[in-house]
Amino acid sequence: SYDFDATSRLKQLKPSRFNFKADTDVTLDGFLAHEVSSIVPEAVTGEKDAVDDDDNIVPQSIDQSKLVPLLTKTLQEALTRIDTLEAEVKALKG
Repeated sequence: SYDFDATSRLKQLKPSRFNFKADTDVTLDGFLAHEVSSIVPEAVTGEKDAVDDDDNIVPQSIDQSKLVPLLTKTLQEALTRIDTLEAEVKALKG
């Protein structure tokens, strides 16, 4: 289906700045996988707070390329709104 509201879904994403526990000196911009999983589940692999048999963290990961369709659709929706607003402004200016 081509008819879905991507903007509302995109607004639910929460970009953040964070450090990985294994590399606390490097701050990154990105998304927390467990927050993305309810919005774009196909982008996330792994389970939140998973550990292996030796109690080592098994981190979730995000395939950022899976966010591209949502971003593209949201941009298309925004461009449609801009075109509509520009036409309305032009009509008001006469």
